[in-house]
Amino acid sequence: MTNPIHQKTHLIDIVFPGDTNHHGTLFGGKALSEMDKVAFVVASRFGQRHFVTASCERLDFEGPASCGQIIDYVGRVISAGRRSARIQVDMYAEDLLLPRRIRCTCGVFNMVATEKDRGNLPEFTPVEVTEDPLEKPAECQFVEMVFADQANHYGNLFGWHALNMMGKAAFITATRYARKVFVMASSLRNDFTAKAYVGELVELTGKVIKTGRTSLTVSVVMEAENLLTGERRLCAKSDFVMVAVDEEGRPVSID
Repeated sequence: MTNPIHQKTHLIDIVFPGDTNHHGTLFGGKALSEMDKVAFVVASRFGQRHFVTASCERLDFEGPASCGQIIDYVGRVISAGRRSARIQVDMYAEDLLLPRRIRCTCGVFNMVATEKDRGNLPEFTPVEVTEDPLEKPAECQFVEMVFADQANHYGNLFGWHALNMMGKAAFITATRYARKVFVMASSLRNDFTAKAYVGELVELTGKVIKTGRTSLTVSVVMEAENLLTGERRLCAKSDFVMVAVDEEGRPVSID
């Protein structure tokens, strides 16, 4: 696996009506909550130990994210000390139908390791960071955290939450690829091979594997990652057929 110290971590979501304020844009508190989650994930992947948020530096809200847009929270380590790391998180909004992306919010979170007996954090060397291209990507990758309210009575990710995450990955992958309005036509197969436990990270990778006149087949893989050891395992794999539709729900051609 690529060293997560030098990776950008993406958490991608969609702005639904329940996430908006009375102006119809993403509620600031929701954005801050997700940015803090990304900072925690980035710090944990970097240091492979437990972290808490000590503070967040100036947060600049540069523009709104509207209902129905894709939101991409991008986090990366920008500096580190013996027990703390500074994580920059940028929030971008994307139109569903146009390859247009604007930065809405940027902030720096100071994360502190809670364990004092595990030595210093790894040495951090800054690397050049480039913007992700949006010109018709065939693959989409992002992370989610497994929390207690998503778990069953065995303490692992409940199946329907996993399917919800994978369905979202299929929708975002198809939308970014073709910039059309998509609906899910079918789920061809769902294979669950391992558990994802509370406190673990799940990484979802959606990839367009087949194109038709009005539909795309998207393969979605879910892997679990133990944040303290870096151990990864395949948890689930599904193939989804996504159909492009017009305003009246009729199939339309994919350019």
